[in-house]
This record gives sequence, C-alpha cells and structure tokens, in this order.
Amino acid sequence: MVKRIMAIEDGLSDFPEAILVHILSMLPDGKEIVRSSVLAKRWRYLWRSVPISLDFSHPENAYFGRPELGELEIFDFVNSIHRELLYWGSGQKIRKFKMAVNFSAPDRFDKDIDLWVYFAMKKANVEDLTFECFSGYKLPQFAFESPLVRNLNFQYCKMKLEPSVNVNWRNLVSLSVGYVKLTEGVMRKILSGCPNLECLLLDFVWGFDRLEISNVKLKKLTLNSYETSDGDVWLEILAPHIQSLVLLGYSSGIRLENVASLVTAFFRIDFMFDFGEVEILDQREISCLKELLHSVAHVKNLELSHWCIECMSKLALEGFQYQPSSSRFLKLHTNNEELDLPGICSVIQNSSNIETLIIDWHHQDRGYLYAYSFKDNERQNWTFETHKFNCPLLHLKTIKFINLVGPLSVNKFVLPLVKYLLENAIVLEKFEIAARCNEIAVCLDQIRIEQKLLSFPRSSSHASVTFTNQRAQLCQK
Repeated sequence: MVKRIMAIEDGLSDFPEAILVHILSMLPDGKEIVRSSVLAKRWRYLWRSVPISLDFSHPENAYFGRPELGELEIFDFVNSIHRELLYWGSGQKIRKFKMAVNFSAPDRFDKDIDLWVYFAMKKANVEDLTFECFSGYKLPQFAFESPLVRNLNFQYCKMKLEPSVNVNWRNLVSLSVGYVKLTEGVMRKILSGCPNLECLLLDFVWGFDRLEISNVKLKKLTLNSYETSDGDVWLEILAPHIQSLVLLGYSSGIRLENVASLVTAFFRIDFMFDFGEVEILDQREISCLKELLHSVAHVKNLELSHWCIECMSKLALEGFQYQPSSSRFLKLHTNNEELDLPGICSVIQNSSNIETLIIDWHHQDRGYLYAYSFKDNERQNWTFETHKFNCPLLHLKTIKFINLVGPLSVNKFVLPLVKYLLENAIVLEKFEIAARCNEIAVCLDQIRIEQKLLSFPRSSSHASVTFTNQRAQLCQK
C-alpha cells in the first residue's frame, strides 16, 4: 500500500494535511502508517497525527475456554507486547487498545499487565479500551482514575476499590463490565464517577441485589445474565432516567422499582430460580414476568422473547388480565407453536395503541416451561376461534411476519391470526409475510394458501398484503 502511495506521491502531496491524515488512517497496519514517513519531506511527521488501533489478543488464546498458553509462549507473548508498546510510546495517538490474555499463573505477570494498563490509560490516554483477562486479574487502583477515556470494556477482571479511592472517568460515555463480582459500594462509586455515562452493559454479574442509577445522561441499560446465591432475592433496579432497557440471558428475579422515563424495553430473558418443586418454580417465574410487564406498561417500544410469550400463554389460559400497554411498536418472538397463540393474543388485545406489529417466527430451543405448564384440557380447549377479542386495532398501520418456516397450510394458527388482523386493523397500510420454503412442491402449496389469504376481508380498503418466499416471490395487492 505504501508503494502505491509512493507511486502517486507527487499528486497527493498537494492535498491539505487533513486529507493526507485521513488517507493514512485507512491503512490496515499501524507500521505501514509509520513507513509512509519515507515518501517525502512533507510526509515525515504525518504519521504521528494518525490515530491507530492496537490489538494484543493472542490468536490462539484470546477467548475463554481455549487451551492455556505454554510457559515459553507466555514469555514470548509478554515480551512482544513490551516491545510493541515501546515502539508506539513515542507520542502517536492511539485510538483503540485491546488486550486479551489468559495466563495459567496470573499473579506472576500482574506487574506486566499493570504496565500495559498504565500505558493505555495514563500514558497513551486511549479513549477506547477493551481489556479481557480470563485469569482473574485485579485492576490496579490507578485504573479507576482516567479522565480522558470514553469507552471502557472490562471482562473477567476483578474490580475492588480501596476506601480512599474514588472513580474518575468523567468523560466516559460507554461502560461494559462482564463476568465479575460487583458490590453495591463499587457500583455506587463507578456510577458517581461517570457523570457523562450514556450506555451501561452488565454482562454476567453478581454480588449485589440493588442497582440504583441516578446518572441523568445514562439512557441505555443492558443486563445480560444476573446471578444471586439466594433464589428468594430479586435484583431491584431504580433508574428513573434511562430510556432503553434490555434484559438478556438467564437471571434470578428482577424488579423494576422506578423506570419512569423508559421508552424502549426488550425482554429476551429466562428466569432461573432455585430448582425445587415444579409448581413453585413456575409461579415464581410468572410472578416476576407479571411485575416486569406492569412496570413497562408505559413504554412506546416493546419487544418480548419466545420465553415471555410462553409464560404469557400460561397466564392467558388461567384468565389473567394484563394492564393495558401504551406501546406503539410491538415485536414478538415465537417458536411457531400453537400454544404460543394465547400469549400472542393477550399481548395484542392489551396493546390498543400499536402502530407497528412484528412477529418473528424464528425457532429457538424450547425451555423447560412447556414440559409442565400446560394441561391436556388447556391444549385441547383453547383455539383462536373460541377466543374473545375485545380490543379494536385503531392505529395499526404496519404488520410484518418474518422467518416463517414451512408452508402456511401446516402453520394452522397463522391463517386465523392473519384473518383477525385484517378484519380489525382499520387503518392498516402494509402487511408483509416473509416465509421460507425449500421445495418446489411446498412453494406451490404456499402460493395456494397465499391466494386464500388474499381473499380475507379487510377493514382497510387500501391495505396491501405482500408475500416473500425464499424460492419464489409473489406480490399481490
């Protein structure tokens, strides 16, 4: 690449310095950027103005679960990092710094790792830092005082603060912490030391049962798997200023105490309490989901996973009535099972303000809930035709069915659901159905069913119905 630049150097040198720096920033290798200094006198010091990215992840050992490095490999790896940091320590701007290590004897190399962290956070003033230490490295106290860092990602690192140390990450915008024990005191200090924090990701964390977020600028909270040693203890979240909440993975109980500013809620979570009596386990999960849905009834955008739909189907069969939702955008994930239908229907009929409805039929591994939740008479007695809908769809304009697998004739409850939506969405503008079929015979059967769907009555005269198939495409209006 440098040779190509050299070939056209005479023309490039006439460009303003800002453009030349931008051209150099597109080079994939930092050392190639440095080599550009030989092109001409004009280029001699341009490389110092180009932000670079450093990645010291060992290619065979950067991720959890892979074999640990041998002793000689570790020494070679450590020494190579020292040489690289010495090379880049001459004042060039380092934009991103990533480190991923897994040492079998972590204490032996703590001083080395301390030096790397010091280089990134103190000497180079890196703004975007990712640090993954699978051997349980404890962050040094000076790491909590880096006022210029903007994006931090700490994984598998122990985070303990001495009483005299306060966190100073005043320019931090995004923080991701994973696979670590956190106390309420540490979380309180971290949040108080990040006044400009906008996004917080907690990925597989434990050690606290109350998360109070008073940061006014923090708008998005993502919690991916929360664990507690006591199944009766729920994590309480108080976050009056956040606008987006994402709950993922497997967790113990979660209770939302104050999320008044919440606009978007995405629940792709399975609740896992202590294993015991099946019925007790069932009621805890469902009780937790009921509380969560009640807490987010005011949000404008709601997305629910297949597990949530399963729980809601159970509640619907028991006659439970949800608090009406204010959601305008609603996305539901389903395993394409007939017993998901009560849950889907209960959400729709309690969401009279929805303008966009998306149902993702993508199949996922079914959880253990279905093993015991539904009785035989419930399976037999609930059908779409016997269900009483009492919620007019006065604002629904867009409907999308995506990832529908197999012919529509086999997916028995899809047709009644489509018919109901067409009959009751009085301002509907667009209904898209995206199905996947691999065999020609199946596609032909699909086309026949699609023609039947097109004959369903519609409350909205200008509503269009569009089908998209993997092997054949048919668009009708």
